[in-house]
Amino acid sequence: RATRWRRRATTSPPTAGEGGGGEGWRWRTGMWPRSRSVETPKWALFAVFDGHGGKNAAEFAAQNMPKFMAEEVRKVEGGDSDEIEGAVKKCYLRTDEEFLKREESGGACCVTALLQKGGLTVSNTGDCRAVLSRAGTAEALTSDHRASREDERERIENLGGFVVNNRGTWRVQGSLAVSRGIGDAHLKQWVVADPDTRTLLVDPQCEFLVLASDGLWDKVDNQEAIDIARPLCIGNDKVSRMAACRRLVETAGSRGSTDDISVLIIQLQKFSGSS
Repeated sequence: RATRWRRRATTSPPTAGEGGGGEGWRWRTGMWPRSRSVETPKWALFAVFDGHGGKNAAEFAAQNMPKFMAEEVRKVEGGDSDEIEGAVKKCYLRTDEEFLKREESGGACCVTALLQKGGLTVSNTGDCRAVLSRAGTAEALTSDHRASREDERERIENLGGFVVNNRGTWRVQGSLAVSRGIGDAHLKQWVVADPDTRTLLVDPQCEFLVLASDGLWDKVDNQEAIDIARPLCIGNDKVSRMAACRRLVETAGSRGSTDDISVLIIQLQKFSGSS
């Protein structure tokens, strides 16, 4: 089960809703956060999408990536972790390819968690992040793809591009602060959709997983996010997890975040190999 909150910087009141195994509250600044959760008898997919340059890429990815993921995972059913990770990569690249065919503007960062009995495969492209609570200790399962990263800057320069510091923020071709994502057709040569992926076993110490857009992580560090959420997430109470999500986005907002904030909390013990 997942619980989600999205915060939008608008004058309208926040809205809550249900769907795909979670609840939501939205606040946005003109960017476009989305989240999805899909559960089947054999696996579950949870995802956060954070759009830039409009809503098109985030909406397309949220609507289509679960379908593409199901098709790719089905092809390697019963396979090992390398095969599963390969299927996830194909899903990301397919989502990107199909969106680019539409010739629409904009791009999206995303982070996904694919859960099967006893196993967790986490992937990201861009600066959405996944953080695990392992017996109360925060463990980042992803690394943000930002133009300020030395390895990403080197990759882009090797492809003939450049990264410059524009008013304190490193940007690809002087334009985009993230170095990977879905869409961004005008920068596609450098802003690739290839995800970084990590697979681990869900053991009894794996309590819950926080997926969130950068609007949270720019103001709340990994351990603090776990410390805020954990008292409300140890049990299996949906209302408490919703309160944890809301507390996280309100903390970031109180510290001056004007960015989109989309948070998804996933209770992991139902997927533990020992449960």
